[in-house]
Amino acid sequence: MEAPIMLLSGHQGEIYTAKFHPEGNVLASAGFDRQIFMWNVYGECENFHVINAAHGGAIVQLVYSEDGHNFYTASTDKTVGVFDSNTMQRIKRLKGHTLYVNSCSPARRGAPLIVSGSDDCTIRVWDQRYRASVVNMNATYQITAVSFGDSGEQVVSAGIDNLVKVWDTRKPERPIFEMSGHNDTITGMSLSPEGTHVLTNSMDNTLRTWDIRPFASQERCTKIFTGHQHNFEKNLLHCSWSPDGALVSAGSADRFVYIWDTNTRKIMYKLPGHLGSVNDVDFHRVEPISEYYLAVLYRLQMK
Repeated sequence: MEAPIMLLSGHQGEIYTAKFHPEGNVLASAGFDRQIFMWNVYGECENFHVINAAHGGAIVQLVYSEDGHNFYTASTDKTVGVFDSNTMQRIKRLKGHTLYVNSCSPARRGAPLIVSGSDDCTIRVWDQRYRASVVNMNATYQITAVSFGDSGEQVVSAGIDNLVKVWDTRKPERPIFEMSGHNDTITGMSLSPEGTHVLTNSMDNTLRTWDIRPFASQERCTKIFTGHQHNFEKNLLHCSWSPDGALVSAGSADRFVYIWDTNTRKIMYKLPGHLGSVNDVDFHRVEPISEYYLAVLYRLQMK
């Protein structure tokens, strides 16, 4: 595939995040204009709904729940939004952070939990059934990326101190272990399909995988990928695993989408088309890259 085959336009500012619905029929995108655009994935890829002023500030990350019933948004208005995927209405606005919320992530199973990380140096775990956070974890530096582990009792965080930290929500006073290796701010994080590793994107121009299992070997950084770039814009560039874990991808400031083979660490695809920084990437759960369904995501542009 030498060039994208579909361009989706309509946003009035930078697009910071875009995700496929788990069922694969819908794509949601959001960014600086505070709007959430919903697109059909198949056919002519029409924009069939816009959620206007979904937040009071830019939306920096959007993620779906595992079952697709809800999606969640992190915003510079210091809140986390909870939306119903069917009605496309916001059903909760989670308040508690005192500065920008940079990242959010739902638990894969169990109670409807969401974790968020903020410039206020806190990580908060929310139960969707309530408005206040149920667990708070205090860090020393700003948090730029968060994820649950395979269960809702394990949280992984990263920030401007270049460290990946793993927390037990039952003992939130301090992380249970830390992982070093990155030499600059970590901008994005993604949990592997099997839940044993996290992928991190950093301003040091490396993408790394980390073994987060409790009894893993001492060297927890298992793979390092290079080729993509960060630049002076210092955007929070995200990263993603393919559904089978065989590929990883990362946002890049050089206008390309990079996709690596997880085992060999070789660049399999370097996809052109953007006119600016690629801030987010996502893999369709069914359709292959070589045909259509990564292109439909990465070619989102401003109007």
